Amino acid sequence: MSRLSEIWLSAVLTILLTASGSTTCLAVTLYVGPNGSDAWSGRLAEPNAAKTDGCFASLNRAREEIRRIKNKSGLPKGGIVVEIRGGVYRLTSPFSLSAEDSGAEGSPIVWRGQAGEEVRISGGVRVTNFRPVTDPAVLKRLDERARGHVLQADLTELGVKNPGLAAGPDDENTNRLELFFQDKPMTLARWPNTGFTHIKDVDDSNGNPVKVGRGNMRTSPIGRFLYEGDHPSRWAGEKDVWLHGCWFYEWADSREKVESIDTTRHVITLTAPCNSKRFRQGQGYYAFNLLSELDTPGEWYFDRTSNILYFWPPAPLDQGKVVVSVAPMLVFMLDASYVTFRGLTFEASQGDAIIAKSADNVQIVGCTIRNTGRWAVALYGKNSRIAGCDLYGLGYGGIHLTGGDGKTLTPGKLVIDNNHFHDYSRWKRMMKPALKMNGVGNTASHNLFDNAPHQAIWWTGNDHLIEFNEIHSVCYEASDGGAIYAGEDWTGRGTVVRNNYLHHLSGFEGRGCLGVYLDDFWSGTESRGNLFYKVTNYCNAQVPAVSTCGRDCTIVNNVFIDCRPAVDVSTRGNPAFWFPLLKSKLDQVPYKSAVWASRYPKLVNILDDDPLLPKGNVIARNICVGGKWSTVCKEAKSLVTFQDNLIDQDPHFVDAEHGNFQLKEDSPAWKLGFQRIPLEKIGLYQSPERASWPVSHTVRPAAVPRAK
Repeated sequence: MSRLSEIWLSAVLTILLTASGSTTCLAVTLYVGPNGSDAWSGRLAEPNAAKTDGCFASLNRAREEIRRIKNKSGLPKGGIVVEIRGGVYRLTSPFSLSAEDSGAEGSPIVWRGQAGEEVRISGGVRVTNFRPVTDPAVLKRLDERARGHVLQADLTELGVKNPGLAAGPDDENTNRLELFFQDKPMTLARWPNTGFTHIKDVDDSNGNPVKVGRGNMRTSPIGRFLYEGDHPSRWAGEKDVWLHGCWFYEWADSREKVESIDTTRHVITLTAPCNSKRFRQGQGYYAFNLLSELDTPGEWYFDRTSNILYFWPPAPLDQGKVVVSVAPMLVFMLDASYVTFRGLTFEASQGDAIIAKSADNVQIVGCTIRNTGRWAVALYGKNSRIAGCDLYGLGYGGIHLTGGDGKTLTPGKLVIDNNHFHDYSRWKRMMKPALKMNGVGNTASHNLFDNAPHQAIWWTGNDHLIEFNEIHSVCYEASDGGAIYAGEDWTGRGTVVRNNYLHHLSGFEGRGCLGVYLDDFWSGTESRGNLFYKVTNYCNAQVPAVSTCGRDCTIVNNVFIDCRPAVDVSTRGNPAFWFPLLKSKLDQVPYKSAVWASRYPKLVNILDDDPLLPKGNVIARNICVGGKWSTVCKEAKSLVTFQDNLIDQDPHFVDAEHGNFQLKEDSPAWKLGFQRIPLEKIGLYQSPERASWPVSHTVRPAAVPRAK
């Protein structure tokens, strides 16, 4: 079947099976518009002055009308469509939907933007009262370069009181004020303006050097360290200074409040208790939330005491709108079913944009979700779909989903398809992936993930399908990270990672990034038909494109080009730590029940079969050219099956110079049983459901290793 035929068939099936898009002749249509009135009927797109009739002014009024219709005459055959006219709909509290706001099979409730018009559901307030800074005390604190450029606005004048913290810890329940200009997040004043400074050394509470730790670097269990240079001496008078960094591991970041700065000894002490429990010499960090560091266009600062916002706009104010986030979230759904949001822009929430709990046949299609304080969507339920969306500028990750029953291995059937995730994890830089997929039997397909500090996909649970995705330029602030990641569980079996394209992954400061990372005994995963190109930039350590230390994993029919190395199989030490952790997770699932034993027979007797050894792994029919083939620790060599791999031979690509890595008919790989990878199907595809087309994205330049 051709790609065009697939797209056509997908569109037809979507319409026939879900009725999520088109309005049938039987559907009732309501209208909402920025110039409407909640006193009108909502049945006309334009107001009728003679009858004082026309569109509603608010989503809440349309929701009440839907309830009235359902209570009076039942849900109309064909459902109800709420047509939302172009404009900005500002929310100060979430738009809520419950079971009574549900549609039914064949009769969905569809909330959609008017075709050709931009509809924004915003949690922000526009700031229009900027004026020059005249307070001598403030001007004195500002950098000389900023004076005359920084403007101030009193948020009280706009009715915005107690808008939340601009800075603070990494607390899931803390909403933060943020500023956006020209629909882009601006930077809370920081130093250095880009990149990181580094911990010079660490000491104990008495100022004594701490013993040399991992990697011949000094480590400290307390938040006290020596800084480089003299720059922090400029922060005298700053009362709420925060630091952000990966303090020990370059996959675990936290934000820490400064307690004191000793400018004589060059020592920074952080406020106890620190979120990070250990600190290491050489680790990168930056300072933020300092008025004295508001020295670059695009930076801002909020004085909580005076409720005054300071901002150095990167362009004249008449060339864009300044918005601060106020609403905690935008949409909250509980027990809703057969509800669709289509063609809308959700933006400027302090927390998650959309939360859907106990969802059934809920769809978010062709939407733009951007500039959130936390996740774009948190989806918990079954038979639901997020498709064709653009998700970016997110404080945390993109989509956090959970669906399916782990006890019975009943699939959730949540589908994440044809979405573009980029520039996410703005605030919490680590462990907030574009897609966090939990549960059983969910699918991530045809998505594009790019330009983010950490993971693209992190999954837990069983029997997921990850296919036809393109991933590049992620994990650029993590040196021990995987673009596609799972870890620490013998039981998380059945997931298939196939036909994905992972390329240009080099890690933090060029230290490397894994493509598919099956970490810490993760087991029972199949990696098949993937193309890995320039995965890791080798620097002092070998970081594989695919890595496992678990059991019963298959790495088959993949292509590795310029990877160092392509595959890795290792063991983990300290059984006293790992065995109790893994055993506790094993005990949480009915792995000896009929359902589990039938699905995962090798798990039944795992405790009797050297469970900490990487047994049962098969690496077969792969192609590796350039870079290095494998690193397998000596304890694992006899346990791994290597078979029919084409290593360091010309595989006869069609046109490698121009990125065509299909194989010619005379490729020696065919004789080894290699199967054609459908590379032409990978990535985003044009569809009426796409929020934007064509889609542009840029490969991030490979990181240059930092001189030690």
